[in-house]
Amino acid sequence: MAEIDFNGEKFDIDEDGFIQDFKQWSKGWVQYVKQQEGIDEMNEEHWKVVDVLQDYYTKNGIAPMVRVLSKLTKFKLKHIYELFPSGPGKGACKMAGLPKPTGCV
Repeated sequence: MAEIDFNGEKFDIDEDGFIQDFKQWSKGWVQYVKQQEGIDEMNEEHWKVVDVLQDYYTKNGIAPMVRVLSKLTKFKLKHIYELFPSGPGKGACKMAGLPKPTGCV
């Protein structure tokens, strides 16, 4: 386990750069990940995906499958990939503070 320090906030991350504890999530984490993902500015659609992922994770303890994420956000899968170029699993889940998904996300 590694630790990063970004703008005065410390985050424990795994070997793939995912935050270790969902409770550590903050807007500072989002700023860190968006730099890593090459996202210039977060818009309402980015935040909607993050909010849906966090809500689903809080209720179910896992990230939703991509089809479920698409249905809940009402965004086509292609659009989710446009918002998060590294994909819903790597980019969006990482940004939302979820653990690295193990299945098809």
